[in-house]
Amino acid sequence: MVPPPSDDSAPPLAVVGDRLATGLLDVTDDLAALDSQGFWAVVLPFDGAPVCARFAEVRPARPWPGRPWVGPALDEWRTSLDRAAFATGVDAIRAAIAAGDVYQVNLTRRLSAPLDHARAAALGGSTDIAALGAALALGNPAPFSAVVRLPDQGVHVASASPERFLSRRGDLVSSSPIKGTAATADAFLAKDRAENVMIVDLVRNDLGRVCDWGTVEVPDLCAVEEHPGLVHLVSTVTGRLRDGAGWADAIEATFPPGSVTGAPKLAALEHIARLESGPRGVYCGAVGWVDADRRAGDLNVAIRTFWIADDQLHLGTGGGITWDSDPLGEWAETELKAKRLLAVASGRHPG
Repeated sequence: MVPPPSDDSAPPLAVVGDRLATGLLDVTDDLAALDSQGFWAVVLPFDGAPVCARFAEVRPARPWPGRPWVGPALDEWRTSLDRAAFATGVDAIRAAIAAGDVYQVNLTRRLSAPLDHARAAALGGSTDIAALGAALALGNPAPFSAVVRLPDQGVHVASASPERFLSRRGDLVSSSPIKGTAATADAFLAKDRAENVMIVDLVRNDLGRVCDWGTVEVPDLCAVEEHPGLVHLVSTVTGRLRDGAGWADAIEATFPPGSVTGAPKLAALEHIARLESGPRGVYCGAVGWVDADRRAGDLNVAIRTFWIADDQLHLGTGGGITWDSDPLGEWAETELKAKRLLAVASGRHPG
């Protein structure tokens, strides 16, 4: 039997961390609901309304029981900014830095390819976003992975994010920005550490807007973390929420994540809007879970993240631009970040 041309008829689900959530109860864009009750899957697009979905059943995630993922061929991917346009954007940001308008801007591009449902079906496979999430779990495992499938809301997201945006345990919150990417630990440049330190300062200021005075600390600065195919510099910023502050307050103070915007954040957002060729969608937003009953949750930074829209599979890639950035070097970094993910999405699993 030939499956439907898309996964719009599949039931809602979320796989967040090591848990599978099913039995959708309700969906809202009101972040205050995250301090009510129940277990929520959360999708915060970089530009767009929040999607908070409460599920009735939560249990340990299990191996994917459906047909395997079959995605686009590698030569079918197209980029929203080609190498020349991306390099022009880097030069424009460097000029803005020289003029004193901004210190750092995260410049990104979108990779897109058409989904071929008939081909997938003929090969005994699937274009279900949950199948892609299962392929990523094998081919590119990540500490903050997430899959959210909400067909009625048009949400089809599979994230293999290595980065924590916002974690909460009671009144304790933390964020672990990633800035600095290289193929090996000995290949980091001076600009990588400078990028990281600038964003740590931004995250400290963001958390300081919603945390008790004197509680914001940086227990880890520029730690080296290994991930599939590359290494990152990762720092951690922690704080204690002020009395009465909840998820809506914490997200309002810190979103969008500093590591994917720049510094100062508002000025960086203006440059992003001018230089990128279209909205980011869920990319560079956040995806994760909230257990309102336990006052706990974990949201990632939605990098290394695929999403389906308009019968196309999309993936974003980018990096932080500073005065020391080399345009072609920055382009190469975006290629490095996308390489393994594209191989997985195209049915080839490195390693």
